[in-house]
This record gives sequence, structure tokens and C-alpha cells, in this order.
Amino acid sequence: MTVTISVVIPNWNGQDHLPTCLNSLRAQTHQEFEVIVADNASSDDSRELLSSEYPEVQVIALDHNAGFAAACNAGMRTALGGILVLLNNDTEVEHDWLAEVASAFKRHPEAGIIASRMLLFDQRDTIHTTGDLYRVSGVPANRGVWERDIGQYSEGSVFSACGGAAAYRREMIDQIGMLDEDFFFSCEDIDLAWRAQLQGWKAMYAPDAVVYHHLASTGGGPIASFYDGRNMIYLLIKDVPGCVWRQHWVTIISTQISLAWNAVLAWRGRAARARLRGQLAGLLAIPRLLRKRRIIQDARTVSDDYISRILTQ
Repeated sequence: MTVTISVVIPNWNGQDHLPTCLNSLRAQTHQEFEVIVADNASSDDSRELLSSEYPEVQVIALDHNAGFAAACNAGMRTALGGILVLLNNDTEVEHDWLAEVASAFKRHPEAGIIASRMLLFDQRDTIHTTGDLYRVSGVPANRGVWERDIGQYSEGSVFSACGGAAAYRREMIDQIGMLDEDFFFSCEDIDLAWRAQLQGWKAMYAPDAVVYHHLASTGGGPIASFYDGRNMIYLLIKDVPGCVWRQHWVTIISTQISLAWNAVLAWRGRAARARLRGQLAGLLAIPRLLRKRRIIQDARTVSDDYISRILTQ
């Protein structure tokens, strides 16, 4: 069989979710694809389930929990397809999902990234994201989150695809590199989109590519708050160009101060304290991030005007 699409599923103790996800992939109308599960040393019976019930799935058995980004990269390094798709284990996809992703790439040769229409698993008329945005304040956002889905978002440009269901053109990944494993999880998809956008690759939203997602079923809480706080600063130092900093530095810095102050006010909460630790970790990493920044900004090919257009005010 010719493999045109590789679906990479990072997994950590996702035994309860994997059957729903994998059964929906078995039902795809587009059949020229492979499925790779990169398992982050799960302590449940995920690997046994995959071996006994899903022999068609290629399993990459990592010896420790290397994080979302590292698991995805392990899968992408093994993948054969010209389209590389990252998919959360706690999802279910429509039967024509892969066909719609492939069709969107054909319609948009300038696109290196395709974003799916992600709806809540238990409220299938409610949006999780229709492509991700990046605000001039330095805060990413899920476009349309919590809105009732009435088809209000049509096919078109977005800043990024949510890493829970992100499709990448292999040619782009070969050019800009895979996910930055220093992010571990959270914002690694936005970082990749920044690198893509800075080198002229576009991200497109494909509304007919539909995915249903359980939110925070295998993550969240203080751990997520730490990485959110840290990785937003990673993005600001590593990826955000000087033209954005010069125009919006007051908004960027005041937003970070506001996030920290809100966490101080909620100090008794574990998530609030975790966010503060994350912000501090981000600041302490600035020297290392500046070295990465020089490489990324030197590879930039787009204008200041283009960057201004792709950001959300």
C-alpha cells in the first residue's frame, strides 16, 4: 500500500481513549495512510491493547515520559507519508477527515499547515478551535472556543493548527524542523507555526475536516499551568520578531505582569503557584532562547507588513 498520510498519536496512559480514536481511523474513506502511536512509557495497558486489538498500528515504545513534543517527533521521524498529521489520543474523527485534509492541501499549495474543525466530544455543536490565533499581547488563542458551531468560520487563513489535530506538509517540516522538544507540551504547535510563518508557509483552516475532542482528559491542572506560563515566554523570546516587540512591547509586558499578578492573588491555588513558577522558568531561560532566536530570525523571509497581518489585535 502507498502511504500518503502518516497519523502520529502521542500516548500516555490513554488506554480508555485509544479504541474510540483508532476505530474512527479504521473507518476513513481515505485508506492510503499509516498510524503510529508513540507511547510515553504508559503505566496502564495501552501497549497490550495496541498489540492485541490494533496490529496495524506501529508502536514506538519510549522508555520514559518524554513529553508531547518528543513523542510526536519520534513518530514523525518514523513516518513515511508526505502529509504528517498529529492527533490526540482522546479524539474521534469523522470518516472523511483524512480525505478532507488531503483535499485542503491540494487546494492550497502555499499551505504547510492545515487546521481541522475541532468540536467538543460531549457537546458536538460547540467549538474547541477552528484554527489557532496569536495575539499581539503574546497570548495564543483557540479561535471560536466555546461558541456554538453554526458554520460561522469558513475556509481560510489562520495562524496555526491546534496540535491536537494538526496536519503538516512534509516539505515544510524538512525545511523548518520538527517540534521543539524544550516545550515538552503546550505552545509547541504555536512555536512551529511561528517558524513556518516566518519562512513564508501559510496555515489554512479546513472546516470539513472534523475532529471531536475530550478537553484535558490526559492533562491539565498545575502541570499545564506551569508549562503555559513558561512556554508563552518561550514564544515571546524565541519567535516574536522585533517589529512586533517595537510596536506592542507595552501590551506584551503588561499582559505578563497581569497574568503574574492574577496568580499572586490566587496564591492558595496550586495552578496559580505553578503558573508563577513557569513564568520564572521562562525568564531564567532567556539566554538559551536568545541563541535559538538568532537562528530563527535569520531564516525569516517575510515582511513586517505580512507579520502584522497574521496577528490578532
